[in-house]
Amino acid sequence: MMKTKTRAAKTPAVRHVLDLFDFTAEEIEHLLERAAKLKKAHHRQADKPLLQRRVVGLIFEKPSLRTRVSFQAAVAQLGGTSLFMAGNEAGLGVRETVADFARTLANYVDAVVLRVFRHQTVVDFAAFSSVPVINGLSDYSHPCQALGDLLTMRQTFKDWHKRTVAFIGDGNNVARSLAVGCGKLGIPFILAAPDGYGFDEPFLEEFRERLPDARLEQTQDPKEAAAAGDFIYTDVWASMGQEDEREQRRKSFASFQVNGNLLALAPPDARFMHCLPAHRGEEVTDDVVDSERSIVFAQAGNRMHAQKALLAWLLR
Repeated sequence: MMKTKTRAAKTPAVRHVLDLFDFTAEEIEHLLERAAKLKKAHHRQADKPLLQRRVVGLIFEKPSLRTRVSFQAAVAQLGGTSLFMAGNEAGLGVRETVADFARTLANYVDAVVLRVFRHQTVVDFAAFSSVPVINGLSDYSHPCQALGDLLTMRQTFKDWHKRTVAFIGDGNNVARSLAVGCGKLGIPFILAAPDGYGFDEPFLEEFRERLPDARLEQTQDPKEAAAAGDFIYTDVWASMGQEDEREQRRKSFASFQVNGNLLALAPPDARFMHCLPAHRGEEVTDDVVDSERSIVFAQAGNRMHAQKALLAWLLR
């Protein structure tokens, strides 16, 4: 299997956010602290115009609720302006090359958020962009989701660094990014997935090389993972672009549903997380999503505050 190229060449004075491997633990901690302060300021109606006269372009090949609205709201609350283009309107890589698109768009905006099918599109775009590029989701990683998740964990338990994340489901883009973020901060991470749906070997090779001391485990037993997890996390079994695999995945993941019985195996104060949208009745049941142990909507809200911190940091 060819190893995925996950990053673009670094351009002097321009920082791109393609995945969390390129962040130090100190940078992640700084972003989370900044996000927490920005959240408090917003609740006091004391947002500062940190992005005044700044324009952020959002180019989305995939539909979105949380990513689009959270970025647009974040930019607006910090005094900036956002421009949205859907994939079919933008014609990214169709009407003109990715390189030409990136070099042209950089004349108009101060940063670009991309939500794409292929991670290589983000890599290629960043290689030619003279302004910061943020991966708003690709098939390989979802760093913005992971930052919002870490902020949520930070605000749930005082000793959050010592808590264990049990991700029950597919070893997908969300799981990869959260595993890297946890690895950077020394947080134990367990992935429970059926045979053939765990982390791919190229990712594991890079993870071991770059985070040799991180605690990353994989199991095919969801009960084992749930029993060890302080945060029980799941995601849809078939992501966008995998619709033709959905029936097979439903069969393979049937015993990995997070329901009341599985959650009962977790520690008494464990919390449930989901990046949303949830396919209720498949990967998770209503009684879990809507329970007092669920923090999925606080998690969704924290996306905006984490992205505020990210934008303010990149455009400082």
